[in-house]
Amino acid sequence: MKNQYLRILIAVLCFAGMGITAAAQGRDLIVVTLPFPSVASGKMLPAGKYIVSRVSDDKLEGLILSNYDTHTSIIVHPIDVEDASEDNPQVSFTRVAGQNFLSSIRTAYDIYNLPLSRPAIMEAAIRSRQHTHASESSGNN
Repeated sequence: MKNQYLRILIAVLCFAGMGITAAAQGRDLIVVTLPFPSVASGKMLPAGKYIVSRVSDDKLEGLILSNYDTHTSIIVHPIDVEDASEDNPQVSFTRVAGQNFLSSIRTAYDIYNLPLSRPAIMEAAIRSRQHTHASESSGNN
């Protein structure tokens, strides 16, 4: 499965590098920084710089986030896409039970709103409760 993502990533980057990519796809190629580890599409992404590009001309097909330092890539599928009112690329997060979830990516032209993975939210909540319970138990010794 990882090899398949890597092949898709290499193909997208080759097309972008050769200038053959459609204009709509190229305009959403940005670099963002995740300042802390974050969950996206149910997967943990380490902190760092990521190249964000569209999978295809269809905005709803998804975005590829690639970190070359950690060799991490993931495809995220937005639940909706809004027009951006200003050219201010950035990422937004939702914090649940001490865990950061990537919730939107703003490019120069669009805002991609990402779904929060329910299983990942539940897992974060359970870990938070277990950590709180363990801290309370160890404090009673």
